[in-house]
Amino acid sequence: MSTASDEHGTGSEGTTGQPAGGDPRLDALVHRLPPRLAATVSYLLQPSSRWVRIPSGVLLIVGGVLSFLPVLGIWMLPLGLALLAEDVPALRSSRSKVFDWIERRKPYWLDPSAPKNDQS
Repeated sequence: MSTASDEHGTGSEGTTGQPAGGDPRLDALVHRLPPRLAATVSYLLQPSSRWVRIPSGVLLIVGGVLSFLPVLGIWMLPLGLALLAEDVPALRSSRSKVFDWIERRKPYWLDPSAPKNDQS
């Protein structure tokens, strides 16, 4: 598996040649992650990883709900929901609405030429 530092995202493509998540906006967000985390998320978004993706999504959601505990954080909740949206059609439409909001309010998040460690 290639690393996520590829500029054009060949490492996160599934067997059909499309972005692993099926949405190029999700692929753009994954490529803004640190390389090690991006490689893990890309693996989880592949269609063949369904048996790992569903339990991982549930565990991330539980970790996000328990974010008041040390080590766990609220960042786990949206990542878990995004992973589950691959397999739950009701969540897929919500994910699409969130991506539409990101395109309107934070378009630089989806810009591949923007610096990865932008904190705004």
